[in-house]
Amino acid sequence: MAPKRSTDEAQHDHPETQAKKAKKGFSVGPATLPDGTYRRKVQKIKQDLIRKAKVKKSYSKLKEREPVDTKPSVYTLTPPPEEPSASLELHPERQAMLDEPEPAPREQIDTQQQVLRGRKPPRPKSVPFRKEALLAQQRREENERRQKEFEEIRRQRQAKIEERERFRKAMAKARSGGRDGQRKLGRESKVLLEKVQRIMGP
Repeated sequence: MAPKRSTDEAQHDHPETQAKKAKKGFSVGPATLPDGTYRRKVQKIKQDLIRKAKVKKSYSKLKEREPVDTKPSVYTLTPPPEEPSASLELHPERQAMLDEPEPAPREQIDTQQQVLRGRKPPRPKSVPFRKEALLAQQRREENERRQKEFEEIRRQRQAKIEERERFRKAMAKARSGGRDGQRKLGRESKVLLEKVQRIMGP
């Protein structure tokens, strides 16, 4: 049986394998894609990644080449240089305005009127659902009117019922016999006279 070859011997036999293998590019998405929107989208993502990598690489090279700036960064916590403090004295015009006496309320009203004259009068605020509110108000008024009419009719009906009951009782009393069992014509005549007057009207 032939002795096994060591790995060193195997490498010396094939010089092509010793040569550095070419790097394979990176892939984005599946390898087999049909032409269309999805493939173009994947290609665009790949191009963006390559461009960003190149920008990053060139930036790092520039950073290595240039010396570090000694200027303080915006983000460092060094206090800003002190500015000369502002004077506490007021401007002469402002001081003159403060020294003037305050205008009387009448003058303020006049100035407000002058300002308002230059403008159009303000439009009244629009009330939302104004038509619906008006309709609801009309419905309420109509219901109240109907309720009053209904109450009036009921009161009149009740009055008629009471009048009829009174008349019936009076007639029953008049028709009931007296001591000797005869009808009381005086009482009955008064009740009948009222009935005739009510029928004939005023």
